[in-house]
Amino acid sequence: MTRTLEWNVRVGLSEEDGTTRAEAVLDTGSGRVVGHGVARCNPQDVDIPVIGDELAASRAMKDVAVQLMKAADQELESAGAGPPSGPVAPPYAWSDTSV
Repeated sequence: MTRTLEWNVRVGLSEEDGTTRAEAVLDTGSGRVVGHGVARCNPQDVDIPVIGDELAASRAMKDVAVQLMKAADQELESAGAGPPSGPVAPPYAWSDTSV
């Protein structure tokens, strides 16, 4: 089976008083996943807005990624392809320690 899809992500950012908030919206064409992220500037640090934007946006996109992974895990399990019971061997090569 061959198929091609395009999913679009929109990230909105707002900043007020050293706090940057981000909302990432993934549109799959058949549904939406919304993630949120926040970054706060330490009062002793120099305020560099682009850093807050990057941190908040990355956290919002990570939130979307975690939600997608949970949905995929649930769908795998309902299809009978869930994780094996018992201890799971460590992965070969680099693991994804951020999830």
